Amino acid sequence: MIDLRALRDSPDRLRASQRVRGEDDAVVDRLLDLDSRHRAALTRFEGLRAEQKSVGKSVSAAAPEERESLLARAKELAAEVKRAEAEAGELSADLDRLLREVPNIVEDDTPVGGVDDFVVVEEVGTPREFDFTPRDHLELGELLGAIDTDRGAKVSGARFYFLTGVGAQLELALLNLAMQQAAANGFTPMIPPVLVKPETMDGTGFLGAHADEVYRLEADDLYLVGTSEVPLAGYHAGEILPAESLPTRYVGWSPCFRREAGSYGKDTRGIIRVHQFNKVEMFVYTHPDHAHEEHLRLLAWEREMLDKLELPYRVVDIAGGDLGASAARKYDCEAWVPTQGRYRELTSTSNCTDFQARRLNIRFRDDSGKPRHAATLNGTLATTRWIVALLENHQRADGSVVVPEALRPFVGRDVLEPVKK
Repeated sequence: MIDLRALRDSPDRLRASQRVRGEDDAVVDRLLDLDSRHRAALTRFEGLRAEQKSVGKSVSAAAPEERESLLARAKELAAEVKRAEAEAGELSADLDRLLREVPNIVEDDTPVGGVDDFVVVEEVGTPREFDFTPRDHLELGELLGAIDTDRGAKVSGARFYFLTGVGAQLELALLNLAMQQAAANGFTPMIPPVLVKPETMDGTGFLGAHADEVYRLEADDLYLVGTSEVPLAGYHAGEILPAESLPTRYVGWSPCFRREAGSYGKDTRGIIRVHQFNKVEMFVYTHPDHAHEEHLRLLAWEREMLDKLELPYRVVDIAGGDLGASAARKYDCEAWVPTQGRYRELTSTSNCTDFQARRLNIRFRDDSGKPRHAATLNGTLATTRWIVALLENHQRADGSVVVPEALRPFVGRDVLEPVKK
């Protein structure tokens, strides 16, 4: 959640942020009003309680003729203190609820607008020109014995699939390469749980506007994660991290689950938009003053992976109206998909500043020894979806696919060949 003290000092920052996101900036006045009333109620409660204590001490020392009136006043004060405490508690709860509905404050130069208003930062590589009609990733996957969506649907329903043979090997190769790269850059590898408590899911900001995307196990009151960002953010919940340990970098490998609510009819062919996939996710805790630079480092590591896989891609700066609630800034890397004639998202990296850390109470001690909330950041390093771009961009006329050199040690071959049926 946002910093209430910072809001009091600079309310226009949140107003401007809300406008960039396309959200109602009147929430600022509602927050300030609730905050003012809450503080006034607290002051009244504390004043009444102090008077109650004073009267209580006076009773035992009072003369007999004064004791009765003091006892009556003590009784009145007890009732007033109870009412004042209840009022302060209700206002506190109202304020907390409203704060949790307000998204993070965006960085100052975040593009304005919605899903189509991103800014292209850079294009890398040139989309390949084919001297044959390219096959899409599903046709290639079926020729290679790598993807089976028919049996995925038979076993589990729409948007499920099997990766078989070289398909499974290719995904493991991608994920292992990503883990290797992250570990070489100082990340601690993690295999996190993929079922989390409500407070962890809510703490990372995933139970707001996009709650219908999340799978919930009602009998256990647990949620299936859509990214290992969630358990990695909860890993240090309620803790004070040593300042000298920052930045603390983790890289998580996990299956991920998304309901894809609202995507009916979109990307129904193949494995672009599915309910279950594997992902390697970078996650960082750092000093808030260093978060912007760390964000650019995460982006650079994502680009390094794409370069290793010899994919043409572009980097886009996501507009405010398309940011998740926790993100102050987000960059996507989108790879060229030849049969669609457009770029499709493969990676995202978000700077969440101290938004998640406030909700999860994750702090560090600054140079003066005072606890401060840390900043958190995340970034994708590989997912199942990357197979789409790999197969399509590296295909040959006979349906075989050249394995990028960086992946060959993990796949064990230079070329994926069609299987005989």
